[in-house]
Amino acid sequence: MRRMGVDEAGRGCVLGALVVGVFVTTEDDARLREAGADDSKALSPARRAQALERLRALGLAEVREIPVEAIDSGNLNVLEEEAIASLIAAHRPDVVHIDALGHPRTLGATRERLLRRLAESGLSPTLVIEPKADATWATVGAASIAAKVHRDACLHTLEATWGPLGSGYPSDPTTRRWLTERMRAGLPWPPFVRTRWATLDKIAQGELFDRKGAP
Repeated sequence: MRRMGVDEAGRGCVLGALVVGVFVTTEDDARLREAGADDSKALSPARRAQALERLRALGLAEVREIPVEAIDSGNLNVLEEEAIASLIAAHRPDVVHIDALGHPRTLGATRERLLRRLAESGLSPTLVIEPKADATWATVGAASIAAKVHRDACLHTLEATWGPLGSGYPSDPTTRRWLTERMRAGLPWPPFVRTRWATLDKIAQGELFDRKGAP
């Protein structure tokens, strides 16, 4: 039986693409756990990279980037659903476990939309969407690692030109500092900045500063 796990990295970021990761395998969860499959947030960057190398010997890891331009001009939920449906159609698994997209109350509707998309391709896999699936299902943990390793590598590449960017999340002081310094200098936003995000408005209004006024 071909099983697929699906997870993403960078959904709430203000910098960089959203990366959807999948992991397809016929191995059981126990073997994947032994190789290091886990919630990527629970692992250091070094351990994520090591785990991904071991996991590639047990299955197929693939990522799909949703670029900033598409995120700024479209609906993030729709874009992510399209990417997931495309990846499922490409690999045709029997069972798919997906880490929750959006609010828990909308998971049923998300599942039905995905099933309708897949039915158009003649596919009807068992589809399970649930919160914290990256910790529950090893295939999703492996997908989480693949997505996170890829996204971190993309940000690291950008830093060679643009300086320290941090994780790209609004809660990251390094990310806020980079955004604030660029805004104060009146410089245009590079194409990897999500300009529709409320983060930029909050920085402009001083809402993401500490009590001393420092980002």
